[in-house]
Amino acid sequence: MLAVYVWVVARRLKLRRWQKLVIVVALAGEGIPLLRRGVGVGNVIVRCRQGHLFTTIWIPLASVKSLRLGPYRLQRCPVGPHWSLVTPVDPATLSEDERRVATETRDIRIP
Repeated sequence: MLAVYVWVVARRLKLRRWQKLVIVVALAGEGIPLLRRGVGVGNVIVRCRQGHLFTTIWIPLASVKSLRLGPYRLQRCPVGPHWSLVTPVDPATLSEDERRVATETRDIRIP
């Protein structure tokens, strides 16, 4: 669905076919692994390297407040507070208490 949207936007920008293909492949490279792990796009529960859980905005191919490093992102942990690599967590693997704590703790809302 997201790939179709990107293709339509790329078409309106009058990009060449290979440029559209690069955008779609890049989106799929980050978006499909997230969806396979049960993690969506948008407000996502993440875990930092110290084990803190919090909610952040996760959009494939976009980051303003973090540095993207494949399936990880370097960003400020609001729990610590410290800079750390964070990775999305499948909410189904968390207990009810862990999900509650993660959704109550959010980083800044800038996407």
